[in-house]
Amino acid sequence: MCIGPGFLRSPRTIGNENPMATTSDLRKGMLIRYNGAIHRVVEYQHIAPGNWRAMVRMKLKNFDSGKTIEDRVRAGSEIDVITTQTRDAQYLYDDGTSYHFMDNENFDQIALPKEDFEDTMSWMKENDMIVLLTEDGGKVLSVEIPNFVTLKVVDAPVMLRGDTSGKVMKKVTIETGAEIQVPDFVKEGDIIRIDTRSGEYVERA
Repeated sequence: MCIGPGFLRSPRTIGNENPMATTSDLRKGMLIRYNGAIHRVVEYQHIAPGNWRAMVRMKLKNFDSGKTIEDRVRAGSEIDVITTQTRDAQYLYDDGTSYHFMDNENFDQIALPKEDFEDTMSWMKENDMIVLLTEDGGKVLSVEIPNFVTLKVVDAPVMLRGDTSGKVMKKVTIETGAEIQVPDFVKEGDIIRIDTRSGEYVERA
């Protein structure tokens, strides 16, 4: 999960102070535990159909799988709000199975399974600053990185046909080891700007 410029923040609490709120406390973007899994509230609508009991229609996105569901609950029902905190941290190294970070405030070291965060961390270099989103109990929910990063191209094939229009694309390797599609004119040694939300090339820096 990514956030924009100025993403480094001091630890703070996000969400409702009362973990057992009701449907009247629903807000877009809120994290709730629903059917045993963490979901983000995408949309919600209060419905009062005539003489029927008032309902709330919810559109929820599973925090882990990204799958979106829709459901209805009785208005006034309790909802389990996930209270979260952000922790500024420094990316230390990758040992092949885990990513290692250091909390900037208390200097604790944190290891996270590589398979769970590889898509996000593929754009980060050692010593880069990131933000950890955690539950109250300390469990890390996500690693948040800048929306845009600039990285060096370390391997770029030379195409047989030159095309300076930028319409011909090729795959190159950047300094983090990730691969990305770029225009044909990008060459080894170039510094490029990447949108980490989509994994797409933006421009040469």
